[in-house]
Amino acid sequence: MSTSALFTLDDLRRVLREAAGADEGVDLDGDILDTEFEALGYESLALLETGGRIEREWGISLDDDALGDADTPRALIDAVNARLSAAKAA
Repeated sequence: MSTSALFTLDDLRRVLREAAGADEGVDLDGDILDTEFEALGYESLALLETGGRIEREWGISLDDDALGDADTPRALIDAVNARLSAAKAA
């Protein structure tokens, strides 16, 4: 489980690369916060693997709606941080 209090864009970049790699034509180190995952080369299966890795590493549960509704890195980061905050408050 991660000891970090917040899930960051750098965390997401790392998990995406570990879970599904990166398309040659996509610069994950660029300004991707509001770029749709599909445009970044990540389909639903890659996002499910990414979600599973996030759940294991950060000790949270992401429901299907959280992953399905998060169509950009910003949306997924927000969803993960909302779960982290809820878990911390419990």
